[in-house]
Amino acid sequence: MQTFSNAGGGAIVLSMAERIIENRAYLSEIDGKIGDGDHGVNMAKGFGMAAERLKSKDASLAEALDTLGTLLMTEIGGSMGPLYGVMFIEFAEKLEGNEAIDARTYGQMLHAGLEGIQSIGDAKVGDKTLIDTLAPAIEAFDAATAAGKSFADALTALVDAAETGRDSTINLVAKIGRASRLGERSLGVLDAGATSCAIILKELSLGARGRLQ
Repeated sequence: MQTFSNAGGGAIVLSMAERIIENRAYLSEIDGKIGDGDHGVNMAKGFGMAAERLKSKDASLAEALDTLGTLLMTEIGGSMGPLYGVMFIEFAEKLEGNEAIDARTYGQMLHAGLEGIQSIGDAKVGDKTLIDTLAPAIEAFDAATAAGKSFADALTALVDAAETGRDSTINLVAKIGRASRLGERSLGVLDAGATSCAIILKELSLGARGRLQ
């Protein structure tokens, strides 16, 4: 059975922070078309603060995710800080105490994150939000593991579905948040939250896949 070690997994979160910071301008550009235009700036701020806290530590993945979630919850504005904050804190709680993370535990982590977001927000698939990335990604992961595919293959399926979900938001009308005021004018633009969620899921899952034993 394929697993990866929780210990030292904080490096995955550092890589995630690098990708978010690299995409700061892009995420804000997308957000500026139908939102406040500050998504990339806020995300880069929160992830950057977490990276500063973690870079001198050899943190576990659970510890790093908890650090990131707490900072996002307390330090960045708008709706995305609490949403991503609760997602990462729920991720951390599911991984805490597990020395080796297998596909079952990883799946439980993903579901806990989704449930955390849904507990504080009303968005569902089709509303042009990060849920359009996260929910299909989890479904793809579950389907792959249920079909007997390896942990590595399930992670690949997750990433592919996340990117497909992100791209689906181009053809959706926003139903939640500031963009919902635009109605049909929100068509034709990627959702910034769905885009950042795809970056996060890809970096997290590729990082996990690269550590599988």
